[in-house]
Amino acid sequence: MENVSGMVSWRARNDMITPANTSDNRLLAKARLPRMMFDYFDGGAFSEQTLRENTADFQNLHFRQRVMRDVSSASAATQILGQNASLPLALAPVGLAGMLAQRGEVQAARAAQKGGVPFCLSTVSICSLEEVAEATDAANWFQLYVLKDRSYSEALLNRAHKAGYSTLVFTVDLPRLGVRYRDVRNGMNGGLSPWGKIQKLSDLLSHPLWLWDVAIKGKPLTFGNLADAVPSGRNPEDFKAWVDRQFDASVTWKDLDWVRQHWPGKLVIKGIMDPDDARSAVDVGADGIVVSNHGGRQLDGAPSTISALPGIVDAVSGKTEILFDGGVHSGQDIVRALCLGANACLVGRAWAYALAAGGEEAVSRMLENFRYEVELTLALLGKNSVEQLTPDDLI
Repeated sequence: MENVSGMVSWRARNDMITPANTSDNRLLAKARLPRMMFDYFDGGAFSEQTLRENTADFQNLHFRQRVMRDVSSASAATQILGQNASLPLALAPVGLAGMLAQRGEVQAARAAQKGGVPFCLSTVSICSLEEVAEATDAANWFQLYVLKDRSYSEALLNRAHKAGYSTLVFTVDLPRLGVRYRDVRNGMNGGLSPWGKIQKLSDLLSHPLWLWDVAIKGKPLTFGNLADAVPSGRNPEDFKAWVDRQFDASVTWKDLDWVRQHWPGKLVIKGIMDPDDARSAVDVGADGIVVSNHGGRQLDGAPSTISALPGIVDAVSGKTEILFDGGVHSGQDIVRALCLGANACLVGRAWAYALAAGGEEAVSRMLENFRYEVELTLALLGKNSVEQLTPDDLI
């Protein structure tokens, strides 16, 4: 095991780098977060095969470079669900993001507004939907899980609508919470031995900047949207118990009628990995779908999202807006997904790493980097807009 001075030296070296991409932000996040927190955001289900392939399968898609085209007006600007956006990207819902930086969801939402892209708040955020709405002037999105308590869900929908949220992202791939071995090892599910608890405490104390910025200055650390149901955001066991009680494994497509009755805004269904499910989403009137395997955190062994995308595009392209989620770490990844038929992408871990690495400023820098990378890639493909991208732009 590395000694304390070695850990400090390693962190100092990483803190001195100027992050150029998502991998750099991940290194900084790993250095600055307690291991339990980093592994929660970084990890996937079971052996993490799907998590790895979500990223790796992008590398099998090669661009068709074209030259001598007038690309002086190449722009990443587009529309997502009727909203103007500076690039085809939205910040995906990330649970517990307020544990990454002081009032983390507020910082990320501000960066999204400055960067001209939508921000989606998770049901299990630390900051409440009202706090985020008051901190921004944008038409934010709100993500909702399938809950057994319909009255509680209805109250959340009413709060979101009243606070000005424009779009509901309804997550359908969590009938039960996936098994994440890293969380088990780190005691996120409880059951730590006395020695394990000592190691956990030692890990927390070895991150004094995080303790000061988040655990102390970032209070109250409650699940802002669920404060009355899950009082303590600092206690993962409370969260796990609430999840086990509330996630509804009996939900079917018929239950979407209930959602439509109680939500007047745009409806996006997140967690689609099969063409037949995509068709069902269209049948219930979804304004959009998100091709997503929950970042490899649910069904390990499922295909990567980029490999599942073409079949879903063939099934429902032109019938609903197709958003893509999973393994997007750069502007070039966004372009690859759009070449295969996605209308826009969501990113989760990329902005979570940036938030942990440097707060709002780092998220803003990430968005600017992504925009530049999209526009640069467009120009090298001989294109002036993202709408011009087709499968022929890939080899």
